[in-house]
Amino acid sequence: MTSRIPRDSRLRLVRPRPLAAAPTAINQRRPRRPAPRPPEGTPAPAELARMARSGLAAAARVARWADSALGPGGDSATTDGKATLSDATAERAAADLGLTPAQVRADWDTARLAGLIEVHGDSARPGWRLRAWNRDDSAVLRGWVALCDAWSLAHPEPAEYEPAAVAEVVTAMPQVLSFLQLSAGPVPVPQLLDLLRQRVVELRTERCEVEYAPQPEAADAEASGAGVPEAGVPRSDGPVERPRPAPAGPAAADAPLEPLLDWALRALASVGALTYGEGQATLTPLGSWAVWVKLEQICVAAQSPAGNIEQGAEDMLRGCAQLRPNAARAEYRAWLAARPVGSAVTELIAAARGEDALLRGLAFEALRVVGAPAEPEVRAVLDEPTLRPYALLWLAEHDGADPEDAHEVLTRQEATWLWVDTAAAVADHGEAPLLVRHLESAVQPTVPALLNEVRAVGHPRTVQVLVALAAAHPDPALAKAVRRAAFQVHTGS
Repeated sequence: MTSRIPRDSRLRLVRPRPLAAAPTAINQRRPRRPAPRPPEGTPAPAELARMARSGLAAAARVARWADSALGPGGDSATTDGKATLSDATAERAAADLGLTPAQVRADWDTARLAGLIEVHGDSARPGWRLRAWNRDDSAVLRGWVALCDAWSLAHPEPAEYEPAAVAEVVTAMPQVLSFLQLSAGPVPVPQLLDLLRQRVVELRTERCEVEYAPQPEAADAEASGAGVPEAGVPRSDGPVERPRPAPAGPAAADAPLEPLLDWALRALASVGALTYGEGQATLTPLGSWAVWVKLEQICVAAQSPAGNIEQGAEDMLRGCAQLRPNAARAEYRAWLAARPVGSAVTELIAAARGEDALLRGLAFEALRVVGAPAEPEVRAVLDEPTLRPYALLWLAEHDGADPEDAHEVLTRQEATWLWVDTAAAVADHGEAPLLVRHLESAVQPTVPALLNEVRAVGHPRTVQVLVALAAAHPDPALAKAVRRAAFQVHTGS
């Protein structure tokens, strides 16, 4: 007596698909969301990148020298573990480049802040931005924005300034820059100083550091019956340009904000964010664009569709597991906008190393949103068997391969391992029909061939995947063959 169902059930031949996550979210073309348009008059990205390359040319030159002269087996670049260039290295670079040691040190620090050089203890290596410097405008602009964000380090404050006052000014400067960006032209320094004073008072008020005892001016005004409205009665002396904070105490009044503002404006001018002179300041096109980018990032972070901004990477990915692909990518963008790129990539890689295969696939989807800044970390995990197939697919797509064809970079064994890993994600989080349909994505033409290679690949979840597939498949003969394979893997036979 023979079964009406053939024992060697052939899989329906389909085009192999890169299985980096459950089929509901795989290989769907990513529709490009219209990017927000920068303010009118902003130069094109290519022109902005040209400006950034010009401003960072000296730093890039020193970075390239370090790449060639301080490679593996070369001399140590630093001696203190704090990225301070050693005297010997500075003099050697000065001689090779025709500069003074002081110029080399300044360009070295600029290259380090822009991400052109990465220093690890006593060794230096080129950053990913240096590798992409001549071909990737976005890498150049990201490097310049990183330098602009570090303006207070690029031009340190004089030693006589109080650290607490300096910290307040650094915290208040984004509002000053936003005002400059909105003004779209020269702004007198006294106007910026007035804005800075108000912002510093607001910061102290938020920390409850403002003394609320009546000041002499306030006491005189109260005695004359003017200037202090009755409780609950707003003043109506005319149009109010912006709310005035409560009067500051002696600490705020004594803060040397004039020289601190001068230092901040000079520091921002030194990195190319603005021009400063003749009693006024004006944002450069690069500076205006950078402020706009930061404002857009804040808006994106404030529009998190699922409210996962404050969660760690693993919890954020779990929260995105039930979202549709477009909604999940919007959540990734919001989560990334709320934290430094480097730490975000590290968190995502750590989540991918966990036991949950679904989070592994989602972590690499989030890394696709990160883009080029994630490339060094992704390349670093190529030697990890658990992450290698995902990293290879990511790198292939990053290098321009069509997502439909990216699977071609995988060996047969890597593709089979990825098939089992994705099946584990479907078994843990999906439905039985989804697991059955997952068979269609296997590169093997028959079930026996698939089972043989699945057994040989050594995935730690092989037994659980095969048991789940056998329980879900409606074909009794195929289910029996899959159960037999699961038993053989379990017993090692």
